[in-house]
Amino acid sequence: MKDHALLPPHMSHPNPSPEGEGLSIRAALTAATSSFAPHGNTSRLDAELLMAHALGTTREELLLRHLDDTVPAAFPALLARREGGQPVAYITGRRGFWTIELEVGPGVLIPRPDSETLIEAAVEHFGTEGPRSVLDLGTGSGALLLAALDQWPKARGTGLDESEEAIRIARRNVRNLGMRDRARIMRGGWTGTGGPYDLILCNPPYIRDGENLPPEVILHEPAEALFGGRDGLDNYRMIAPVLAPQLACGGLACLELGAGQRDAVAALFAAQGFTVSSRRDLGNIERCLLLSR
Repeated sequence: MKDHALLPPHMSHPNPSPEGEGLSIRAALTAATSSFAPHGNTSRLDAELLMAHALGTTREELLLRHLDDTVPAAFPALLARREGGQPVAYITGRRGFWTIELEVGPGVLIPRPDSETLIEAAVEHFGTEGPRSVLDLGTGSGALLLAALDQWPKARGTGLDESEEAIRIARRNVRNLGMRDRARIMRGGWTGTGGPYDLILCNPPYIRDGENLPPEVILHEPAEALFGGRDGLDNYRMIAPVLAPQLACGGLACLELGAGQRDAVAALFAAQGFTVSSRRDLGNIERCLLLSR
């Protein structure tokens, strides 16, 4: 997963008053971007997403129609929360992923663009016809499952997670996206549901215990969705011996990898008889392990 720098909690506020009176949105975005700049490469995007949320509109509408409006009263409070280290996705309660928008909250990992590599690999494998059945192991917000079902409208799928909060959020996303007749979210672990699926998606916890992560990740995102033991591979070791019965003949499993983990994880699944390949993300990291049998 990518590092996202934490904003220090005592930055001076970019608005001339707590309510931003008289300041244009254009000027407020410039000031916020400047104050965020030392702390990551998404400072402008962060400011725009928070401003759009304060306005109750989309980022696209904000940029097209509202730059010369006056700063809404809700913006300074949102900005202060970001300055206090809260992730933008938790402040807005939303995160875009692939072709869908998801509800997110502190009980689930925030979906990252890196994970879209798994959907890209599945699209390359299945084409427009797509899989008929999809399983998402450790579904979290439901991001991978629901992105796949949005990609292939004829597919049905199951998302499993052991976190009750993740299950609640994923089920809300199922309802919000109108997929209640195609997706089910259940409590479960790596052993799946007992039946074979054409496509299996999985983003297991793979960060090494004790690894230095940005404070906003450590303090706000669920540890159980991040850490995978001393070398980060504990969950792959549990998945490898139980995955084969879950994958249909001719099917594909796509597992997310941490940077530098490709060879070690590939060896675990090759030992179980899988044919193994991989796909790089936009940062040229081996991000997705592809398994077939």
